[in-house]
Amino acid sequence: MIDLHAHTIYSDGELIPAELVRRAQSIGVKAIALTDHDDGSNMNFIIPKIIAIAAELNDILKNIKVIPGIEITHVPPQIIKNKVQNAKKLGAKIVIVHGETIAEPVAPGTNRAAIEAGADILAHPGLITEQETLLAKEKNVMLEITARAGHSLTNGHVARLAKKIGAKIVINTDTHSPNNLINKETAKKIVCGAGLDEQDFKTMQKNARNLIL
Repeated sequence: MIDLHAHTIYSDGELIPAELVRRAQSIGVKAIALTDHDDGSNMNFIIPKIIAIAAELNDILKNIKVIPGIEITHVPPQIIKNKVQNAKKLGAKIVIVHGETIAEPVAPGTNRAAIEAGADILAHPGLITEQETLLAKEKNVMLEITARAGHSLTNGHVARLAKKIGAKIVINTDTHSPNNLINKETAKKIVCGAGLDEQDFKTMQKNARNLIL
C-alpha cells in the first residue's frame, strides 16, 4: 500500500511524524507522504520540518519510504498556482490541493485552479466535472479516491469519470488519526466500493509509485 495523503501535528493530525510513519509501517504501508494543511502562512515552517524528519527516517527505515509533501487547503482559487509553485520551490515532493469535497465549503473553482496549477494530486474532488476531469488527464494531475469519511461520498462519481476519460487516479487515506490508516486489503475494498476492481487498484498503486520515483 502506498498512501500519499496524511497529516501530522504540524496541522490537524493527532500524531507526530515518526509515530505516524511507524504505525503505517506496522500495517504494511510501503510509502507514505506527510502532507499537512497549508494556506501559505505556515509553508516556510512545515515543509523544512517534514523534509528533515523524512530524510532522517529514510536513512534508518528500510521497508517504508517517507515523502515530504503539503496540502494546499481552502485558499482562494486565484492564488492556488502561486502556492503550488512555492511549495515545490521549498522542496515538497508531493503537492496536493484540497479539492471541492461536498463535506466542506470549498470555494468553487478550486478543482480547476488546482489542475491548472499543476498540483500532483487533487484530493477528494467531490462532484468534479467531466471537463475538469479531461483537463486533469491533459495536465497529468491525479485524482484521489479517498478512504476518509465524508470526502468518500463522491468516490463513485470520481471513479466513473476518471475511468471514462482516462484520467489517472490514486487511493489515499487522508489520515488524521491512527485509526484512519489502512492496509492493502482495506484499500482494495474501498476501490471496489467505488465501482472499480482489483486491476484498477494495481494501476492506482502504480500511478502512486511513479509519482514518488
